[in-house]
Amino acid sequence: MLNIEGIIGESPALQEVFQVLGKVAPTDSTVLVTGESGTGKELLVRALHRNSKRRDQPLVPINCGAIPKELLESELFGHEKGAFTHAVRSRPGRFELADGGTIFLDEIGEMDFSLQVKILRVLQEKEIERVGGTSAKKVDVRVVAATNRDLEQEVAAGRFREDLFYRLNVIPMQLPALRERGTDTLILAQHFLKAFCTDKDRKELHLSEKAQAMLLAYSWPGNVRELENFMERLSILCDGQLVQPEDLPGKIRREVGDEPEVRPVVPVASPVGFAWPRLKHMKEKGLVLKDFLESIEDRLILEALEEVGGVKNQAAELLGIKRTTLIEKMKKRKLLEG
Repeated sequence: MLNIEGIIGESPALQEVFQVLGKVAPTDSTVLVTGESGTGKELLVRALHRNSKRRDQPLVPINCGAIPKELLESELFGHEKGAFTHAVRSRPGRFELADGGTIFLDEIGEMDFSLQVKILRVLQEKEIERVGGTSAKKVDVRVVAATNRDLEQEVAAGRFREDLFYRLNVIPMQLPALRERGTDTLILAQHFLKAFCTDKDRKELHLSEKAQAMLLAYSWPGNVRELENFMERLSILCDGQLVQPEDLPGKIRREVGDEPEVRPVVPVASPVGFAWPRLKHMKEKGLVLKDFLESIEDRLILEALEEVGGVKNQAAELLGIKRTTLIEKMKKRKLLEG
């Protein structure tokens, strides 16, 4: 079973990501994670490592955009004593520290062009050379990179090496934007509200129906990170226990207006994912677990029969059960006359 700790949501778009994750994580293939800023790329990379055969070895991250380019080479590959001013002792780089595990090259699109060829060599030769060193060191690492840039456009513009792009893009994984995840927005909002209220020792806040509609209509340019920040703000500034439209940040109210036009959030048919029934659905129908499960089973049986024109053996095959089992279920539920 996949360990997806920290990744919250039930949308078909996210289920597709989980299915790819389940196939890719146990391999050593290089993965390129893309997605807008704030979609949770680091969480996905951590899930990749946690579900891999290298899970007991280190996951070593490095933000390629946060370290000056003149220092990044030393951070990645290490350096020997005297390699440059202030190099008073030898020091291993991130690739050596990740030996046996996974290295996470975050914001790979920000990397200086001159360094990209050295990353390419690591991917091809499985070895690194420290700054100021004279010999190569073998490293056994899985490389996972992430970016919010369109690397194909960067290649076309001459800012990113085409050969490195294809080396990194063995398994592409794209995280959907929050606006593409439907009611995941509300699930995440309530999760963050509960966590922040607990942390601040105040009674849990809930979202009014109109506030929910406004959150669903908002475009979320900052994605999950923006949503989390807004929910923390509410946990501090909201006076009542029910979040009303006037409690929401002005940025949301200005964009969606007083009567927001909510995007469709009904899950569309997807070959690789679906929205699981939730406890609230059972409660809304006033059913106990046994009756709720039977109602779902009835619906699937009727759908299978409709699809094959009422031919029971074909319907049974679609459902993965014996024809006699299907007939027994239909008689018990009074779906079969006589």
